[in-house]
Amino acid sequence: MNDAKYNHKTIEPKWQKFWEQNKSFKVEADPSKPKYYVLDMFPYPSGSGLHVGHVEGYTATDIVARHKRKKGFNVMHPMGWDSFGLPAEQYAVRTGTHPQVTTDKNIANFRTQLKMLGFSYDWDREFATSDPKHYKWTQW
Repeated sequence: MNDAKYNHKTIEPKWQKFWEQNKSFKVEADPSKPKYYVLDMFPYPSGSGLHVGHVEGYTATDIVARHKRKKGFNVMHPMGWDSFGLPAEQYAVRTGTHPQVTTDKNIANFRTQLKMLGFSYDWDREFATSDPKHYKWTQW
């Protein structure tokens, strides 16, 4: 029996760094592969961090994305933030901080948590609904 212990403090950061540096989950146009789009419900970055419901749902869609990649699909699996609305405003009021400040801080925290969990998102496609480059297309 192997008594070696799994040292998550060294193993997991090693692979997280590898995935980030190599953009392991970045999707590129590849007409030779069928396309597959996996879209999660974007979290409201209006709290101090993820909860178990986020992790449960994102695990399921990550399994689908990884399975489709293994089956030869060109999988787009982005992550974004539903950061423009009442939950963000209410959190800002509760904490006494401007909504943009709390939203940016919470997004950074959520992003860190999601990356630590090892989900296979294409982080180059990340966006926030509070970004003027996004909402200019939704509010005209």
